[in-house]
Amino acid sequence: MNRPWLRPPTLHWPSIRGRARADAGPLLLAAAVVAAVALLAGAVPPLVRATADDAVRDTVRRAGDNADVRVHARFERDDGPTGGRLRAPLLADEVDDFRDRASFELGAGLHAVLQPPVAFVTSPVLSVTDGSVLRTFQLAYLATDGGGPAVTWVAGTAPGPAAAAGTGRLVVAPYVGPPWPVQIGLSETDAAALGLSPGDTVPLKDSHNQVKDVRVSGVFRPADDADPAWRLAPSVLRPVAGADGVGTTRLGGLLSRDSLPDARLAFEQDQLERTVRFAPQPEALTWSTASTLAANVVQLKATSGASNGPDEALRWESQLDAVLRDARTQVNAAAAQASVLLTGIVSATVLVLLVAAGLLVHRRGPTLVAARHRGAALPDLGAELFIESAAAALAATAIGLLLARAVAPGVAVLSVLPLAAAAATAAPALGVLAAARATNDRRAPANRSARRWTLRTRQLRRAALDVAVLVAAAGALVALHQRGITPAGTAAVPDGGAGLPTSAPALGALAAALLLLRLLPAGTHLALRRALRSRRPLAVFGAARAAATATRVLAPLALVTATALASFALTVDATAGQGLTDGSWRTVGADARLDVAAAAATSTPALAARVAAAPGIDQVVVAQVTDRARVIADTAVTAPRLVVVDAAAFQRLLATTPLPDVPALARLADPAPGDVPALVLSGDGSLQPGMRLQLPQPGGAPAIRLTAVGAAPAIGDATDVVVVDRAGLAAAGLPTVPNTVWVTGPGTAAAVAAAGDGGANVVLRADVERARRAAPLTAGLLRLARTAAATLLVLGLLGLALGAAAGAPQRWQTITRLRTLGLRPRDARWIAAGELLPAVLLAAVGGPLLGALLARLTLGPLQLRLLTRQTVDPAVALPWGWLALLGGVLLAAVAVVVPVEAALRRRRQLGEVLRAGE
Repeated sequence: MNRPWLRPPTLHWPSIRGRARADAGPLLLAAAVVAAVALLAGAVPPLVRATADDAVRDTVRRAGDNADVRVHARFERDDGPTGGRLRAPLLADEVDDFRDRASFELGAGLHAVLQPPVAFVTSPVLSVTDGSVLRTFQLAYLATDGGGPAVTWVAGTAPGPAAAAGTGRLVVAPYVGPPWPVQIGLSETDAAALGLSPGDTVPLKDSHNQVKDVRVSGVFRPADDADPAWRLAPSVLRPVAGADGVGTTRLGGLLSRDSLPDARLAFEQDQLERTVRFAPQPEALTWSTASTLAANVVQLKATSGASNGPDEALRWESQLDAVLRDARTQVNAAAAQASVLLTGIVSATVLVLLVAAGLLVHRRGPTLVAARHRGAALPDLGAELFIESAAAALAATAIGLLLARAVAPGVAVLSVLPLAAAAATAAPALGVLAAARATNDRRAPANRSARRWTLRTRQLRRAALDVAVLVAAAGALVALHQRGITPAGTAAVPDGGAGLPTSAPALGALAAALLLLRLLPAGTHLALRRALRSRRPLAVFGAARAAATATRVLAPLALVTATALASFALTVDATAGQGLTDGSWRTVGADARLDVAAAAATSTPALAARVAAAPGIDQVVVAQVTDRARVIADTAVTAPRLVVVDAAAFQRLLATTPLPDVPALARLADPAPGDVPALVLSGDGSLQPGMRLQLPQPGGAPAIRLTAVGAAPAIGDATDVVVVDRAGLAAAGLPTVPNTVWVTGPGTAAAVAAAGDGGANVVLRADVERARRAAPLTAGLLRLARTAAATLLVLGLLGLALGAAAGAPQRWQTITRLRTLGLRPRDARWIAAGELLPAVLLAAVGGPLLGALLARLTLGPLQLRLLTRQTVDPAVALPWGWLALLGGVLLAAVAVVVPVEAALRRRRQLGEVLRAGE
């Protein structure tokens, strides 16, 4: 049986080459668009993956000690065979063996990304009994593979064995007897703070008021105070404020291999614990290994404590899995946000390619109809057009991917496939459809009802298409709000979020633009009716041309959609930038914050006075800030950030910053008799206004009772905060030593520049914001948002130019005929501008408003807070200046397109215009 539709298409290669040469301009323009967007679409996903590695490393660096992997184990009991406790001279070797065992059980996967282990042994926290009731002391032993951090003994010698140890290897300490002596070394800073020198005894007692015999053998200076081993016992190097409660200062003593056995005997059996710390190597971490490493850490913690004996059990603890999980969440969010912007670019590009395909079909219409009249079959025409378009699309895509490979560490081919498919099929599909319609032998119905039925059928089909787009957009928005941008089960590869939610802004812009354009004919007809009542003929001609072309949807649809998505990208950039600014204000609390070291805390008032006297300073407020203070709320023990500050001065400070005012601070300034009023803030609800709190005091003094009278402001990045007035707390019997200074004013940077020399760490808000903007994910998203806005603007202008070119022949044919009736060239340009202006005005006004609406609907689920490091989503910030500039660029484009068209058609002969059939 003969089936002609199954035969292979017959190709006429001279026709293919001739059409390509005749329409080389539009084809090259479309190819340039495909190459440019293929470059962007192919480079962004690999760049996101590379940025993900940098983001994981940056997150681990910022986590500090929280990213460490630690393992604990108790010492074996040292009971002697005849009573008493045996001194173990090889106790340091046991610690080394414990470190090696922990390294072995760590596993190869974790061992490859962690630094060499550091073993340390610490004593219970002791109280200094020289009259400074708020000073504490702790003994520490540090051991690395190289023997411990290097020090130089500037006075005395390294700690040695106690004299009671004698020269024999078997020494027994009685259970009951005088304190066992132990030698330690003091750093220069701690020795100066205690006023001790070699040979002195540190006056110490434990929590049971038992005196400890701790003797200073020497004073040392660290060879490198940045050695990671010192992070485990910072009080050994210098005093640490607030380590053991409000107003306390911890100091430390360094044990050696020889004095460690004596420290074991100086305390009870279970009071010394050995620990091994593994710090991560950020440079060895990658996104691809983060998930596996987190699982390994979880497995370690799950098997923690499993051993044959209680003294041999290894107890693992780490927050590295949580840190890596937070990094995964941030990277997934950033990848999904990048996918949203990239989807918008690809969508606008597809629309522009359809407009370019329409222009090609319009130019080739007579040629295609003539080919059909000569007997060319539609499949043959479609094959010829497809070969031509596919060749151009594939060549342009290949060029774009090659350029992408040159600027990115890989190429995302799958991201470019929709673009290449649209470029290869748009022109053939529209060309075959135009040829089929032109040569259709179906007769038009003669009766009015049949013609009305045909018209309604076309209207229903168009309405069905509109409804389908609206339903898809509504579904995408619902999915975005219900599932979020990174729903559960997101793959561990940062290639973007779920397909439907990430397309919500693009589909929303497309649907809203389509609705606006469906209203455009009604608006142009209304303008035409008003123009007909006026005495301005140019307005009539321009309105008539606008009304006649208002039903052409494709080019205005590309223009409005691209403008709306460009406005959305600008809003994303502005919102993220404002969120970074607001977040830096919350972190610092002022233009600058001075964190005074514990050793120099007594000089805080003088430092604040010196800063306040500098020019350009508005407010200076001092406070005592204690992290993880011990506060009892009802029956629960919490560890909030305790801020003791002059409430009235703090309220004035907040009034000079963008931070929200806190009227409840006025309740702290005039406390009523009884409990001390306090403001509380809690992330988990453990602290609520109206609760009664207790603030324990060191030295066994009665706890200070607090009453939560209101909500506290957010201070820094702490989720739990308690704010107390300084005078009220002093009246309750707890004096405070301020260790924080907040400064505002235009001269802040210059005023605090020298404060670091006085023992204060200077934190400038501008520096914090700059560092956060430079973070890998944040910087990448901001660059992509600006690039997307610029690309979408160019695509919108290209859609405007292509749409104007498609309608130019008919437009200037009418205008030229009007010129034969006396129309001046300037008036002709006004009529042409009047035809183009309605769609451009709709894009210039409606596009930015539509982009702002999309931002308000979608920025919440986009989770920008994960990149701005805020606890809540940043408020939408609309860049009205940039949006107005965007609309102005579109209007200016009309002023460029119209004169260019007039210049190109100036030499058209009058006979061509007046010829019948034109």
